[in-house]
Amino acid sequence: MGNVVASDSNVILEPDRPFLRVKFFDTANLECCYKNGPKNFSWIKRHSFSPKINFMNRSEPTLQNYSVSHGKQCAYLTLKNVNVEDTGMYQCILHKNMTTDIYTYGTYLQVFRPLEKTINLSESTKNKILTAEGILLLLCVIIPSASLLFKSKRENKLEMKKMKQEEENIYQGLNLEDCCTTYDQIERSQAQGQYQDVCNTMEEREEILEKP
Repeated sequence: MGNVVASDSNVILEPDRPFLRVKFFDTANLECCYKNGPKNFSWIKRHSFSPKINFMNRSEPTLQNYSVSHGKQCAYLTLKNVNVEDTGMYQCILHKNMTTDIYTYGTYLQVFRPLEKTINLSESTKNKILTAEGILLLLCVIIPSASLLFKSKRENKLEMKKMKQEEENIYQGLNLEDCCTTYDQIERSQAQGQYQDVCNTMEEREEILEKP
């Protein structure tokens, strides 16, 4: 038979659903619709990893139906209790005559396994876990803040202690006896200078009086 995809001018193919995702062990409902086509059709399945075409059998768990409404013809395929092996591209083949087949666009079916809960926890346990998480978050905020505050106080104390030690070192570096001795020397030198000035003045006056 020839392989013709919607090339017959009299047959009008309706858009197929491009993608259908069904949970493992559920039912998948596929359809292909067209106008001015034959009543004789077949469903095929294509694997993405193989060019081989599989014709679907008209038996359980596969159901194939056909309906006509307002000139629109539809072929239906129902897959019950699907599994991962049912994943693939599904198309309708419209058998117009002995030499011409028309392939519809097709629908890609994906069967997936839902994630199962590995740990079944009660509501009370979940609440306890949430409470513990909240406490841990609070500690993560409080502990660093307290550490920074303690560190700041410690640095301030060390700074004050350092300033006090520097002041004590300044006072310790000054020798009070040397200061007093220096002060006495200055006072004595100033006093001697005044006495010398008075003596010189008296001598000058005496010299003046002695002159005729």
